Amino acid sequence: MRQYQILIADDEQIERLVLRTTLEKHFSEQCTIYEAKNGKEAIAVAREKQLDAVILDIEMPGIDGLQAAEEIRKMYSRCSIIFLTAFDDFGYAKKAISVRALDYLLKPFNESELFAVVEEALRIADEVKPDNVNARNKYDSDELEGGRQAAIAEKMKEYIEDNYVREISMQDAASFFGYSDAYFCKLFKQTFGKSFITYLADYRVEKAKELLLKTDKNVREVSEAVGYQDANYFAKVFKRVTGKSPSEYKNKE
Repeated sequence: MRQYQILIADDEQIERLVLRTTLEKHFSEQCTIYEAKNGKEAIAVAREKQLDAVILDIEMPGIDGLQAAEEIRKMYSRCSIIFLTAFDDFGYAKKAISVRALDYLLKPFNESELFAVVEEALRIADEVKPDNVNARNKYDSDELEGGRQAAIAEKMKEYIEDNYVREISMQDAASFFGYSDAYFCKLFKQTFGKSFITYLADYRVEKAKELLLKTDKNVREVSEAVGYQDANYFAKVFKRVTGKSPSEYKNKE
């Protein structure tokens, strides 16, 4: 089994401890986790280790998380950068576009959402595709009228319902709706209370549960039917969401 390498960078020791303990609870057999207490240390670790994912606080003394992310991105084109911050600042989210951040999570983090994002980061680490850089520089209005937001919410649901069987990303969805990545990320979370990655995973698992109970499809066939080409990855996501493996769910329900 491949051992992934993840870096946690936060100037608060207790925050690092909580995050590390949480990740080890779910990914201990898959990941080696490193720590840094500021941006300078994060860059130093990145120079020494082949990192697959970096979880960065933004507000750190000296070199902050955004600056550190810029330097780390120069070293690793495929490293997943995840911002975890207490500041719900749309300006920060906009800056995250330039380093192609995978997600922008707020403290205190939701465990399920964090696990979903890290699982996606590990999946990306296994890919051999060229970088899919979103070079758009569009900026969007920070507010929407209630009626318009409700209409867009329905269209977002429809987009996922129509495309969940394909390999789609948050960037794909943002492009479809004509939004910048940062604005789409913020709007989606405001609308549904969870990130696009988490919502998509939860939706796919609900569809998988239906197929497992109502059809004779095996786990691999169900995995492909709900948009996961890797059955092992599907099984990990399914167990995180339901607490059971797909086989256990099919046989015990």
